[in-house]
Amino acid sequence: MISIKRYLDSDSPDSGQDAVALQQDPFAAALDVYGSSLLEMGHCSLDACPGLGDGLKQSLGRLKAELSPQMRTEKLAAHGEQAREQLREWGREAARHYHEKAREVKEMLLTMAHTADSVSARDQRSAGQMSAVTERLRAIATLEDLTEIRASINKSASELKTSIDRMTEEGKEVLDHLKKQIEGYQAKLEEAEKIASRDALTGLSSRVYVEGQIEKRIESRAAFCVAIVDIDGFKKVNDAHGHLTGDELLKQFAGELRSACRPTDVIGRWGGDEFILLFDSDLEEAARQTERLRKWVCGNYSVTGKNGTLKLRVDASIGLAAHAAGEGMNELVGRADAAMYEEKARARTKVA
Repeated sequence: MISIKRYLDSDSPDSGQDAVALQQDPFAAALDVYGSSLLEMGHCSLDACPGLGDGLKQSLGRLKAELSPQMRTEKLAAHGEQAREQLREWGREAARHYHEKAREVKEMLLTMAHTADSVSARDQRSAGQMSAVTERLRAIATLEDLTEIRASINKSASELKTSIDRMTEEGKEVLDHLKKQIEGYQAKLEEAEKIASRDALTGLSSRVYVEGQIEKRIESRAAFCVAIVDIDGFKKVNDAHGHLTGDELLKQFAGELRSACRPTDVIGRWGGDEFILLFDSDLEEAARQTERLRKWVCGNYSVTGKNGTLKLRVDASIGLAAHAAGEGMNELVGRADAAMYEEKARARTKVA
């Protein structure tokens, strides 16, 4: 998130100019921080609840686009209240969403408990029938008439078979009913997991899913690399042409990434205009793959703007890092992120 402190403390060549600009127009700087905060909250909502986050992201993006240094105090206050109300409403919707998921799990557990009770009751009935048959068999032992013994045995055998057949049929019905209900809940849970593992905007893997894949590779001690891909100048596209155009560019860029990557590569959206790639290879092979990706995904894009089709030249900065023994996920991703910013800084210096 952009902050005034970050501007003032920055060691970049432009930090002095940024500090002067902030001192000369603190209201504009505060608006910039407020707008960036709205966008960041929209991105975070996608991670918190993928199924509902995209709507909030779009709404906060529109609010950010309405900000202007010429806004009066009353209008800015109303704007802030509108943002708060949207966040409150989204919070209520997210709470209802997760409450519904919890209710479904509770129903499944109650169904299983009810089935267990049914099986127990069936077993108790069968036990009573078995006990009666056992008592009759004991009584047979005291009989002396062969005809009477044969008749009692036939009757006991018939009742025993009937009891076993009833147990089998009742058990099958109970288990079939339980199986159908569990299959329904399983389908719902699988759909929820699918939604959580996908980024709502681009269709790539979500940040939560990619983090899980990184942790799995760390635990297995397999060799792998992480690449952070950041679209250069993406903020200018949003500012100049609007967030809908920016979103379309993100979707097209994600599609190019998916096309250029191998089936074994993990491709995800890390946040905003940043993407993350996992390569199950050493650093040398991963470097070759990222260079191939750079040639593939960078270039000319056609997107829809406010006044028709736009032709945009898109470049990207890529930071690559190989996992080191004993290194955690945050350290690994941090090194890849730092490498990406170093490349971005070199590109700016070259242009200057």
